[in-house]
Amino acid sequence: MNMLSFLGETPTIALRLAQDECGEEAIVISTKKISDSRSNGKSMYEVVVAIEDEDKKKNLIYTKSAISKASEDSSQMKTHVYDFKEEILKMQGVLEQVQKSIWNPKSQLYDLTIPPEFASMYNTFELNEFDQEMTYTIMKKTIKQLPIALKSNPKKVNDFFKLILRRVIPIKHEVPLRKHQRKIIMMVGPTGVGKTTTISKLAARYAYKLGQNYKVGIVTLDSFRVGAIEQLQAYTNIMRLPLEIVKKPEGLSEALLRLKDCNYIFIDTAGSSQYDVDKIELINEYQKRVEELPIEKILVLPANVKHSDLLEIYKNYSRLNIDYLTFTKLDETRSFGNLISFAHKTKKSITYFSIGQNVPDDLIVSDSTFLIDCFMNHQCIRR
Repeated sequence: MNMLSFLGETPTIALRLAQDECGEEAIVISTKKISDSRSNGKSMYEVVVAIEDEDKKKNLIYTKSAISKASEDSSQMKTHVYDFKEEILKMQGVLEQVQKSIWNPKSQLYDLTIPPEFASMYNTFELNEFDQEMTYTIMKKTIKQLPIALKSNPKKVNDFFKLILRRVIPIKHEVPLRKHQRKIIMMVGPTGVGKTTTISKLAARYAYKLGQNYKVGIVTLDSFRVGAIEQLQAYTNIMRLPLEIVKKPEGLSEALLRLKDCNYIFIDTAGSSQYDVDKIELINEYQKRVEELPIEKILVLPANVKHSDLLEIYKNYSRLNIDYLTFTKLDETRSFGNLISFAHKTKKSITYFSIGQNVPDDLIVSDSTFLIDCFMNHQCIRR
């Protein structure tokens, strides 16, 4: 491809010279203002174009007398509006061909060769830090099952991958209680993951947003963290909900008894490092005091930590017999492969997503489509 340069007193004049010389097929590379000793102090503009004609001399600099042409009667000049859109589309096509041509060196995954048609999707998996073994399984299944006729259609390829991902994400769908039913939910997890804020969102949701007028109560076992009780008191006062503060395991049974008329009871627990086994065992002590009551345990996890950290947290908190997962801080990451692969490996269904600090709005009911959209777009879009 040859690069040619044309000068003129205005960009339009320089561009017209380029078109007169090279034709409409020339691709505009750049347009810039320059100074030139031959222009008698006047402003000059340079347009650089590229042409594919091999007969042209490479890097030829045309300095035809643009100044003398400019002195002609301006009424005789016809300004030509250049269509950049067409050239941009051509360049995009060239870039796609280049991408395919350089794909081979990175197309091997274990014993699997990833075809160029899947290059974009494979890059999406990598950007999301998706588990490599799962990437291998999904790619292999897609290569095998997707009809050849559809592999050349990027949208069909994208839709097929979405279908596969939807099948591997375990989701716990929200089923509101009937009028006389009761549910006790205990939220557990490391310090700072947002358990208290998530409980406040859920309490507001069930008390006011579902149109059922559910009675909701909250119990806090967190007497360790400074301000934890005050934070919940502020929320419960605003929402006019009962709050029970329990500081010893033997007090939990009495607190639940005082909330016996509530349809939903949320228990907030003290956060701790996943390696602080003593604090995790203390939560178990509270559970043992009310073994006769079914308590649903939800492990609250931050979305902005790597897959191996999620597994470490789960490993030590699993002694509490975790039932479900809730992910927070989805607004603080651009990588979501860890959530999908972690939920799939642990076979624990996801109940909710937290996408911010606003109570009660920044809460998303579990939905595989929402998580897949986050995965594909590299960010979570608020609904």
